[in-house]
Amino acid sequence: MMQIPGTHIALHSPAYLLLLLCIPLWLWIRRRKQLSREMTFHLSTTKTLASLPDAPKVRYRKWLHYLRMAALILFCIALSRPQQTNAPDNKYNEGIDIVLSMDLSTSMLAEDFKPNRIEAAKEVAEHFVMDRPADRIGLVVFAGESFTQAPITTDHNVIIEQLENLQSGMLADGTAIGMGLATAVDRLRSSSAKSKVVILLTDGVNNSGYIDPQTALRIAQTYKVRVYTVGVGSKGTAMYPVQDASGRMRTQAMPVQIDEALLTEIAQQTGGKYFRATDNASLKKIYNEIDQLEKSKIDGSGNMQYKEWYWPFALLGVCLLALELLLSFTVFRSIT
Repeated sequence: MMQIPGTHIALHSPAYLLLLLCIPLWLWIRRRKQLSREMTFHLSTTKTLASLPDAPKVRYRKWLHYLRMAALILFCIALSRPQQTNAPDNKYNEGIDIVLSMDLSTSMLAEDFKPNRIEAAKEVAEHFVMDRPADRIGLVVFAGESFTQAPITTDHNVIIEQLENLQSGMLADGTAIGMGLATAVDRLRSSSAKSKVVILLTDGVNNSGYIDPQTALRIAQTYKVRVYTVGVGSKGTAMYPVQDASGRMRTQAMPVQIDEALLTEIAQQTGGKYFRATDNASLKKIYNEIDQLEKSKIDGSGNMQYKEWYWPFALLGVCLLALELLLSFTVFRSIT
């Protein structure tokens, strides 16, 4: 690959341009061959011949060779594969490692979001992951305990697949916010990224787990992890699925309880921000805002895209060669 200075044009196989050196050799061989075929006449004088005008066919016959030469030059350029690149003027690289920490407690089945809180959170998180191709992303889930669903990776298809498989009941019930945060921070502990981020989403109050939220907060501060917290739930009450005495599931209005003071403290103490989502639309808006706050600076050389431009040269070369052959077998047939 050879970049042409001052342009966004690169040659994938510049070695083919060396074939252009064969053109002078071809012209020399052709000229020697032409001289060897010319017949000679012995005349006492050439004054009469000098006054004779060249026939049009003889005068324009040399253009056939120019057409063939131009075609060969174009074919050499096409073989070198010129490409247009998207290289930015300023190249820099700032990677961001992000861990999504999601609450899977049974309260996440509340229907104040459509179809429920957990499905709405999964959908928004999937779009967030797809919109950040340059970042490494991991997934942690928690309820009464926490679990690393996927370590940080650049294979976002894995993250999306794991998000789709999430459901309430995978873990012991409860809301262990401290565990969810501590596990997410642990995933980032050995990260060398310039920016380390946790997005913690929950709909409740910490009521379980052997690591309390304040301890998890201090761990996050120690490893310089920025935490964005998201409280999920409408204001007042929401319809929750509950099991009655006969074992059947039904919905019941219950008060929404979110420890906003704790979530706000965690976010502020780590340099992040607290958000409250009350419906699907506000949840999407929150993730869009986080996406803007944590924009990756991408090294253009590592994400270079190329647009091939060999085909115009090859097409024009074919046209010139076809024109040269057509004229050779038609207009100039009698003298070639």
